[in-house]
Amino acid sequence: MLNNHKTRNNSAHMKAIIGSALATLLAIVFIHAQLSAEEMQSTDMQLYSPTAIEWKTAPAALPPGAKMSVLEGDPTKEGPFVVRFQFPDGYHVPPHTHPKTERVTVISGMLHLSTGEALDRSSAKKLPAGSFGYWPAGMKHTAWSEGETVIQLHGTGPWQINYVNPADDPRNAKKSP
Repeated sequence: MLNNHKTRNNSAHMKAIIGSALATLLAIVFIHAQLSAEEMQSTDMQLYSPTAIEWKTAPAALPPGAKMSVLEGDPTKEGPFVVRFQFPDGYHVPPHTHPKTERVTVISGMLHLSTGEALDRSSAKKLPAGSFGYWPAGMKHTAWSEGETVIQLHGTGPWQINYVNPADDPRNAKKSP
């Protein structure tokens, strides 16, 4: 009888220790998540007038001709970012995917968006200036501009583009000697 009582006490004691350890672990996870969220928020204010936006050549992952401006964050690193892309009239990005959700606002011009593995202009959605759209990670799509077009992309880095057909990837183009 005494051994049975000891076993129950040991079991209750172990449950209390495990419960306490679990509560401590959850508190640490919660505090870490809260600190990580705070780290992801900007600490400085930055304002951009249209004339203050600095345009640079877009990354080599996009076909030549596009320009890009990083407004917040770093699209090459983990964390939130905001960039703008400027596309000339008729600019086309072949069918591709992204590993994370893409959120796009059309600032000016017209963006056409078609889904699927091949370009189908007849089924494209027209996104005029002022439009907003988002599509999930992995969705196959292609886009092209009508008139000079500026889009703003909100995302979580690192930003990547993966072409459905590797031959469409400008990074795979043969370099001239």
